[in-house]
Amino acid sequence: MAKQDRAIRTRRAILEAAATVFDERGYEAATLSEILALAQVTKGALYFHFDSKEDLAHAVLDAQTVTVPPAPQQASKVQEFVDSGMVFAHRLTRDRVLSGSVRLTLEQSGPELDRSGPYREWTDINRSLLRAAKESGELLPHADPEELAGLVVGAFAGLNLMTRALGGGQSAMERWASVLYQHVLPSVVVPAVLAVLDMDPTRGARVLGVSGEPECTVPEGVVPESAAPGGAVRDKGASESWASPGVPGSGAGFR
Repeated sequence: MAKQDRAIRTRRAILEAAATVFDERGYEAATLSEILALAQVTKGALYFHFDSKEDLAHAVLDAQTVTVPPAPQQASKVQEFVDSGMVFAHRLTRDRVLSGSVRLTLEQSGPELDRSGPYREWTDINRSLLRAAKESGELLPHADPEELAGLVVGAFAGLNLMTRALGGGQSAMERWASVLYQHVLPSVVVPAVLAVLDMDPTRGARVLGVSGEPECTVPEGVVPESAAPGGAVRDKGASESWASPGVPGSGAGFR
């Protein structure tokens, strides 16, 4: 058991170091030597867990949806949909693996990498929540969960590119995510639900019940793996420990 735990910790250290280097330098410029130095592991340890830099990059990509806690259940599925995005925006500048994974997803270098996984998985997560919202009567008749799910994922990708280029700091993505929801949702959500939605930029932090917390990484015991769309591996215990009910904010109808 001790040997298995050590292997898990070593793999996590390599994954975190790789994400940090990819985030700072990009895929093409990153070297295994830099990753080894930051992780403080041997070359043999790295190759025990990963076959190549490409394999390591795919592991970082696969970790993207694992590192973001699932939104807690709410009375409104639209609020859960908003919470999912706001938690992502909050974690983005505080989680080394998530930030590195997002850079790999967005950058155009390294054509050998398959970057479709995060897009598909986030679209699946959004689609599931929006379909439930549609079934419960929270969306207007013309609202299409499939189209809305893809639209929001694409918009988040664009906002990520813009905030990185402008160097907006920690609050920029949270602010723009809030603006996105405030402009899009009035056209698809029924007025009674819209009136009590909490789309404030601080929503993500309040959902997690944290403020200015230290960096979070892939939880111990979780091994991200390539999976069919929406099939990212999650550790149930870790997810439950992360997801604390939010505090009502500007939309005081939901916790």
